[in-house]
Amino acid sequence: MKLHLWLRDRRLPVAITVIALAAGVGQLLLWWLGPAPQTHDFVGPPRSGYTLTNADVTEYNVDGKPGLRVQSPHLERREGDDSLYLNAPTFQMPAKQPGVPDWQGQSLYGWVNKPGTLLKLQGPVFIHRQAYVDQHGRQQPETTMHTSEVTAWPKENRMETAEPAHIVQGARTMDGIGMRANLDDNHLELLDASHIVFPPRAPKLSPARPGSARSAHAATGPGQTG
Repeated sequence: MKLHLWLRDRRLPVAITVIALAAGVGQLLLWWLGPAPQTHDFVGPPRSGYTLTNADVTEYNVDGKPGLRVQSPHLERREGDDSLYLNAPTFQMPAKQPGVPDWQGQSLYGWVNKPGTLLKLQGPVFIHRQAYVDQHGRQQPETTMHTSEVTAWPKENRMETAEPAHIVQGARTMDGIGMRANLDDNHLELLDASHIVFPPRAPKLSPARPGSARSAHAATGPGQTG
C-alpha cells in the first residue's frame, strides 16, 4: 500500500524513468536486429568534365587496330557523361578491305557515345570516298554523299538518315528521301521518292557483213542503172 502511494505521489519522475528505459531498450533492439551499415565502394574523386581544342580522337577495336577517327576544333565531355560532343567535326571511317580508301566526311555537330559504337552527325553532312582500283582491276569512281542528320555505327560501317540524300558515283546520280547504307559492301537503299540517273551507253556499231558488200556491187553491175 505504501508503494502505491509512493508511486502516486511521484508520477512524473516515474513516467520519465519508464520512457527513458523504453527508449533505451528500443535502441538496443534496433542496433541488434537492424541491417549492417552500408559500405561505400566509390574510391577516388568523381570524374569531371573537360574541354579540348583541336582534338584528334581515335577509337580502337578489340584487336588493337584503329577504327573511327574524329577531329574537332572544340570537343567537350560533360560531367557525369562519358559521351563526347563535337563542333564542326571531320571523321574517317576505315574500309575493311585492302586497297579500298577510307570514307571521309564532315558535319556541323557530332556526338559519340562512350564505347564509340554510335555516332550522330547533326546538320549538313558531306561524305566522300576517293576513286580506286578494286581487287579485280576495275576502276571504281569517286563517291560523294550530301545529306543531314545521320546516325552511324562505325564498328559496322553502317549509316542511315530520314532526310533527303544526294549521291553521286562517277556519272551516276541518285536522289531520295531517307537512306540506309552499308559502306563495306557498297549496299545503298533509298527509302522514298528515289530518282536515279544512269549515264547513256555508247551505241554499238555492227560490223559490215561480206554478203552486203557483194549485193551492193551486183546492184551496180553492167546492164543495170543505179
